[in-house]
Parts: sequence; C-alpha cells; structure tokens
Amino acid sequence: MTRPNTAADSDQLTFQNPVTRYSTVEPPIQHQPEPGLDAELEPKADHGESSYRGTGRLNGRKALITGGDSGIGAAVAIAFAREGADVALNYLPDEHADADRIREIIEREGRTAVLLPGDLTDKALCASVVSDAVDALGGLDILVNNAGKQVVAPSLEELPDEQLTDTYAVNILAMFRITKAALAHLTPGSTIINTTSIEAYQPAPNLLDYASAKAAINNFTKGLAQQLATKGIRVNAVAPGPIWTPLQVSDGQEKEDLPKFDQVSPMGRAGQPTELAPAYVFFTSSESSYVIGETLHVNGGMPTP
Repeated sequence: MTRPNTAADSDQLTFQNPVTRYSTVEPPIQHQPEPGLDAELEPKADHGESSYRGTGRLNGRKALITGGDSGIGAAVAIAFAREGADVALNYLPDEHADADRIREIIEREGRTAVLLPGDLTDKALCASVVSDAVDALGGLDILVNNAGKQVVAPSLEELPDEQLTDTYAVNILAMFRITKAALAHLTPGSTIINTTSIEAYQPAPNLLDYASAKAAINNFTKGLAQQLATKGIRVNAVAPGPIWTPLQVSDGQEKEDLPKFDQVSPMGRAGQPTELAPAYVFFTSSESSYVIGETLHVNGGMPTP
C-alpha cells in the first residue's frame, strides 16, 4: 500500500520539516457510501503502518477504541500496540475489511487485537462493547471515544431528522453511554480520550449537526474530567483539523470541495491520521499525569480559542 509521504520513510521521532513531511493530498472527486472504507480511499492515508515507532510507554495497558478500523482510530490503535498495549476495536460491520487489516498489524507487534463490530446508535451495544472488551482483554484502563458520523447538509431545511438523531447518537450519546459502562472497570491511572474537532470552534455551515455535537464533546470532556479527577481517572480530548480519512469521501464533504481539501490549514496540506496518534499516546501515558480536561488541537495551525 502506497502512502502520500514525499519525505524519506521517517518516523515521528525524526527531525524533519512538517510542511514537507507529507505531500498535499489533492484527492480526485470520489464517493463512497457511508461509512466509507480506507481500502478504497484515493490517495491512501498513512496510519503509521511503517512510520510510527513506539517507545514502550503503554506496556501492559488495555484499550478500547471506537471507530478503530480506519482513519484516526486505526492510527491510534497501531500506535498503542507499538507502545505495548492490547487493543479492542469497535467499528461498523460494513467496515470489517479495514478492521481486519488493523488487527493483523497489531498482532504482528505481538499484542492482542479484539474486533468488536456493532452500531453505536444501539443503546444496548454501547454497554456490551465495553463488557466484551473487558472480557477479551482481561480488563480495561484506556477508553478512546473516537467514532463519529459526519454528513453534509447544505441548509438546516435540508437536514433530515434521521441524520440529526443518528449524528447525535453516535457522536455524543454513545460517548456518554460507553463511558458510563466503562467506569465500572476503570481504576486510578486509567485514561479517557475523546475525539472532538476543529468544527467545534469553526463550524462549517453545512455541518451544523456534526459541529454542534463536537462542541458538546468539549463540554462533556471538561465536566467529566472534573468529576473523575479525585478518582485518579484522567479525561482529555483531541481536536483534529482537516485529516484525510474515509469520512471525507462518504458525504463528509461536498464532492466538489474534495480537490481543495488541502487548502484549509495554514500549513498548506491536510493531516495524515498517524499525525494524530502521538497526541493520544501523550494523554494516555503517565507523562501527562497532571493534565486533565484539556483539548489538544492537531490542525495544521488553524486558530482556535
């Protein structure tokens, strides 16, 4: 699988120019039905398959990642495994081919990979995915709430009610439900990382449901962080900017806007999923032991409050 890396195959620990680490994506106009597959994405994204180098910071840890089959979730899964963690991945059943590929990468690192397909709009599934992860991994001390639904709607009048309810069910209600179920298993030293978005700060007019749900994630993160601080469970969030994932080509962007996807950030290129992974590793490792309720922006320089 080729990756859009114009520099040498350098890892995240190599001194390098961030502007030229990756070439611009310049994607052709393309479409995939939801939820989209990384296997069919053009050009391919870098999840860290050969570019992420671990340092053992998560040895013996046990993680559940929602939306772990592709994009940011897949990159985080690979990074966690290379840092020494066992990983359970939740994803939609239609995404099994992508998830199976990430499982193979994790297992090549000598770590356990558990596949837990299921739709997070199902309230019961949100509880069972946690218990299944705990049973398969022998415990749980990392929760990454990463699954997201993003579909454009040109105007509020054209936003279907089903899309509105599904977007909120996946992006914020599932986060409440999964986290609530996980708290029965998390002990002091455990961490929760939520994926929010630049859209929480700079909402696109055609992503009202997605952007407002992401803003809710910010609030949820800061409130829950205070609630759990004295229990020794840290809660933080990562806010990606324009990252090249299957979400963008499965109605996450207007098709005619795809060729201009790289022109949004001051850096002049889109981010690759693997460039998000170190932020999640930082929040999960003991290096960030005094960091709670924080949102770390990984967006190529797009201004945020």
